[in-house]
Amino acid sequence: MLLNGYDPVIYSRILTSFTLGFHIIFATLGVGVPMMIALAEWMGIRRRDPHYLLLARRWTRGFVITVAIGVVTGTAIGLQLSLLWPSFMRVAGQSIALPLFMETFAFFFEAIFLGIYLYTWDRFKKRTVHLWLLIPVVVGSSASAFFITIVNAFMNAPAGVTVQNGKITDIAPFAAMLSPAMPTKVTHVLVTAYLTCAFVLAAIAAWSLLKGRNHVYYKKALKLTMVSAFVFIIASAVIGDLSGKYLAKYQPEKLAAVEWHFETSTQAPLVFGGVLTANNELKYGIEIPFALSILAHGYPNAEVIGLNDIPEDERPPLWIHYMFDMKMVLVAIITLVAALYMLMLWRKRGLSSKWLLRAIIAAAPLAMLTIEHGWIFSEVGRQPWIVRGIMRTAEGATVSGHVDTMLILFSALYVLLGITAVRVLTKMFRNHPVEAELEAQLKKGGSGE
Repeated sequence: MLLNGYDPVIYSRILTSFTLGFHIIFATLGVGVPMMIALAEWMGIRRRDPHYLLLARRWTRGFVITVAIGVVTGTAIGLQLSLLWPSFMRVAGQSIALPLFMETFAFFFEAIFLGIYLYTWDRFKKRTVHLWLLIPVVVGSSASAFFITIVNAFMNAPAGVTVQNGKITDIAPFAAMLSPAMPTKVTHVLVTAYLTCAFVLAAIAAWSLLKGRNHVYYKKALKLTMVSAFVFIIASAVIGDLSGKYLAKYQPEKLAAVEWHFETSTQAPLVFGGVLTANNELKYGIEIPFALSILAHGYPNAEVIGLNDIPEDERPPLWIHYMFDMKMVLVAIITLVAALYMLMLWRKRGLSSKWLLRAIIAAAPLAMLTIEHGWIFSEVGRQPWIVRGIMRTAEGATVSGHVDTMLILFSALYVLLGITAVRVLTKMFRNHPVEAELEAQLKKGGSGE
């Protein structure tokens, strides 16, 4: 609906994109940091090492701030689903109601045990009791991401519903949660969140070492986070391959659009870079022979569906090719950084290489950008559908004439939240230096046992 140049669909998409783009930063930290805290505290207990225990304590303080910001932005998303996408919620609401409810339950589960965990430091003779209180926090944060990603998986590959005259009927809630997109989407979201948080925490340690703070605390922090990042990179590579095979089977139009693959053919090449002519011919790009067939089905002679077999009004925007290429370049960079660190660690030179410390610092924002690029690719690649094959994006949006005002107000809120989070976190850790905290911790009881 277009009135005097104002299109509520466009504004709704912009506002939703902005909200998700901002929220995903804190959601990623909210999922990944508890895992790293658990690893640090487990290492501290196992080795009777106060440095790892202090790592867990300090990371927990920062985690609480990110959770608070994530709650605000998560609430904004829930509000916008009702205000900006009322038709979508009316049609698909019953199908996604169960995972949305379970996501809320998982958050409360996490929040309750996080409060208990925070206020029981040094309260138990056996440190392992305190560690056990953290397990529900790790489970709750990951479960929250699990259930909300199930909603997105349903939007990409609806299941458990019967569609009559464009309306969803005969809903089977559990079957809807078991969408074909669920396994790869959920595992990819979780593993990349762990990976990104490992790099973010590694960058903090690398920054301190680069500034001349050669305390063993920072060296242990860097080793723990970078070894974890390397493990998670391997896992994400395996899941990425499975994601390609999912797309080939269930969303062939997205795979074809991202690789500019127009003619259905065997031995299909993978395309990197380049531009398209008016006749959809590739120029200046790099073609990797057989690679798309292997990615899609696992062997070079496999047939890959092309865009010419997809109706024009159901094709995703072709610019997602560049978005995917940019993501893969970023993935290659952070993989190289992690591999170099492991090599230098093996040669016992990793902690003294300033160029490597700088590379780790740079890798942290790049890892977060891969998360952003991945979500943009996933959501834009589903267009023109908000629920694939059932409802188009334009059909699900509001017709309100005030979405532009909402965009301004929410944008101001996100700027305020971002500035506040950075200032609070910076001041919190500057006012409590590691050396002073470690000395106080050792005076109170050494390793904490």
